[in-house]
Amino acid sequence: MSMILYHGEPNGPSLTALAMVGETGLDVDCRPIALLRGERHTIPGLTEPLARDMGLEGEGPVLVVDGEAMTESVFLAQYMDEMAGNALQPKDAYAHWQMMMWCRRITERCAPAAAFLGNKAFASPVLAAMADAEFDAAIAPIVSGDLKQRWIETRADSMTEAAVGNAMADSTTKLTAAVQMVEDQLADGREWLMGDVSIADIETYGWLAGAEALVPGVWDNRPRAAAWAARVRSRPSVAAALARATVAQPETAWAPGPEINRWG
Repeated sequence: MSMILYHGEPNGPSLTALAMVGETGLDVDCRPIALLRGERHTIPGLTEPLARDMGLEGEGPVLVVDGEAMTESVFLAQYMDEMAGNALQPKDAYAHWQMMMWCRRITERCAPAAAFLGNKAFASPVLAAMADAEFDAAIAPIVSGDLKQRWIETRADSMTEAAVGNAMADSTTKLTAAVQMVEDQLADGREWLMGDVSIADIETYGWLAGAEALVPGVWDNRPRAAAWAARVRSRPSVAAALARATVAQPETAWAPGPEINRWG
């Protein structure tokens, strides 16, 4: 079986996927791609690209297994964990449900908020500086009309001042709420979110690794959450993932991601 992971800088969902390679010890060929040049959409050798083309996560990592594209960081984490013996998912059915509900909260509320703030601060200027021809070439292979539109909007930074203010405030609230959720979850003295270390820890840290750059002071007065983040960061798998960075500050590397939650 051939497994190739195409990934961006170790931040957000790419950090989750890279850390899971280390956690599982699977033989995965990790290949960096430039997400902001659209390289995710020109991956060679795909026999089944549907998940890559229509994934909701946006410009996240792509795991290619014998020619089939697999996407969405939580699903990739589960796939790799189950391939390696299922060490990072609770065996108890209720505890497993709790973990999945936690991950859904992160991917549906925290991830779009982090992506909005990250793209506003860091990706929009990069895309805006692109020549029109270069930008058009980058988005030409994108199959999803929704994702292509997010690229266009990210480059144009075209929201009205009022809409930007509302989105910034809402996203800041949701990102802060995610850190507070971690703080509250650890109130009983546990070290990891589900008791034992799990996919929930890896996925949550992936989206919160750059939180301080997006919401300065977000870890202040949340000592349990800050200590948890330090524990996750010090895991050999996460340290190895971060060591793959090709830029000085991978936590500022963003690309058009999950659509901002329109349902509140």
